[in-house]
Amino acid sequence: MTIRESAEDYLEAMLMLREQKGYIRSVDVADKLGVTKPSVSYAVKRLRENDYLLMNQDGHITLTEKGETIAQRIYERHRILTKILLKIGVSEESAKADACRIEHDICDETFEAIRRFVDSEN
Repeated sequence: MTIRESAEDYLEAMLMLREQKGYIRSVDVADKLGVTKPSVSYAVKRLRENDYLLMNQDGHITLTEKGETIAQRIYERHRILTKILLKIGVSEESAKADACRIEHDICDETFEAIRRFVDSEN
């Protein structure tokens, strides 16, 4: 499944918002990602067209199974990469920012090795 990095960021942000607030709204996505509301509207339209999410008449967003799978995968990568960067002494701010960049480019084999390493440390 090929999806652009920006779409992964939107789906991850939506998952995080749902976990924090219990719901997802476009205005909250814009705030979380630091983008404009029109940018979110465009992204939501594209994500909806590709069956990654649904939006009801009240403007509440729900991830589809397809969108949820991608969001969970990216969010897991973000959490684990942040954890390993913190463990090696990177500041929290840098660790979160770098994890966000790395999570999209790291191959599955390398990520699985990092996950095994982090799990063995616990």
